[in-house]
Amino acid sequence: MPEIDQKYIQNKFIEYCKVNTRSDEQSTAVPTTAGQVDLLKIIEKELEKLGLENISFSEEDSYLVGKLKKTTKKEVTPIGFVAHVDTADFNAENVKPLVHQNYDGKDIFLKEGRVLSTSEFPSLKKHLGETLITADGTTLLGADDKAGIAGLLGMLKLLKENPYLEHGDIWVAFGPDEEIGKGAARFNVERFPVEFAYTLDNGDPGDIAFETFNAAAATIDFHGTVVHPGEAYGLMVNAALIASEFIQALPGSEVPENSKDFDGYFMVLSNNGNVDYAKIQLIIRDFDTDGFEQKKKLITGTVDKLNKKYGTNRVTFEMHDQYHSPGDLIKEHPYVVNLVLHAYKSLGLEPKVIPFRGGTDGDFISEKGIPTPNLFNGGANFHGPYEYVTTESMALLAKTLIEIAKQHVLLNDKRDESPLKRKY
Repeated sequence: MPEIDQKYIQNKFIEYCKVNTRSDEQSTAVPTTAGQVDLLKIIEKELEKLGLENISFSEEDSYLVGKLKKTTKKEVTPIGFVAHVDTADFNAENVKPLVHQNYDGKDIFLKEGRVLSTSEFPSLKKHLGETLITADGTTLLGADDKAGIAGLLGMLKLLKENPYLEHGDIWVAFGPDEEIGKGAARFNVERFPVEFAYTLDNGDPGDIAFETFNAAAATIDFHGTVVHPGEAYGLMVNAALIASEFIQALPGSEVPENSKDFDGYFMVLSNNGNVDYAKIQLIIRDFDTDGFEQKKKLITGTVDKLNKKYGTNRVTFEMHDQYHSPGDLIKEHPYVVNLVLHAYKSLGLEPKVIPFRGGTDGDFISEKGIPTPNLFNGGANFHGPYEYVTTESMALLAKTLIEIAKQHVLLNDKRDESPLKRKY
């Protein structure tokens, strides 16, 4: 295979990191910040330069899509790759990427007294001799997910310049507001006519996550009766104590600090109140759909028990789902994952089926009928000043996407439908 243009990938990454695309959960605009549109328009021009077809940007969902036309004569279903342009809730103004050529494995001293230390971040040592890119210590870098964007563009560039490499139609999508869970929920997937797709979010080379959390949030209100404590017998109802009783009813071991891998949890985000009124806000996370539903039933059941004990409507609540794992759908289409495992093995990457302990755009896209697991973008320490990625990692992502497209041509008519198993 021809060499990936690493300089191109590095330049695109640095260019895009300098555009402030921090999303804003409080905004009602679409997308939530103007900088995201600025970057999407820049990428749109790049897709035009790369010769893609069917390029379009929608003001309704703020998604940019395009198609790299197939080069194979075989009947191959179209596939897609998805990356998001927004960055997390950390300073993203005036990002100044620093390029550390031939990284020597030593600590990197950043501004504001911050140190990218190999003792604190031992994964740095995996990148000896590579071109390491960091922020300057005052901002995040934006590798989540601009590393995914740069790697994806590197793949498109190589395939466009080498049309003898066989692949089917490849659709790409770039979207906003992933970090706040709003972007892909709006995505009109009729503009993205693929059989399946992959998000290119956080992770190491060789990772694939086809299960994420199912997620819900709940607000529980406790209504008390206030009387003078000297005359409280048989009259006072202490809302703060009922709230405490509610928390005690939750399984004490199922909390984030005791959870890893495929464990789910309840997390109390806040607990405030007094005798008259108290409020608890919490979130629920579980990989298994059945386990998720049982957790929600525990909330409902606990509220019912407290109302029977203290009186009707002493406890009221609102609970809503935030996103759902794509795992159930993807397990019905195991080829989507097995294709990637074949590609990884072909490249000599050690496949790692891992849980994604959060949510991705793939959750929403899968819910719209397109199976969409997550791969990787090669960066680390996301969402803060210690973020980094190497040019070589982004180039490996580009190479991996090319291999997936190649293997799809080879395997499309003899699909590996082996059942999917957790291997973490």
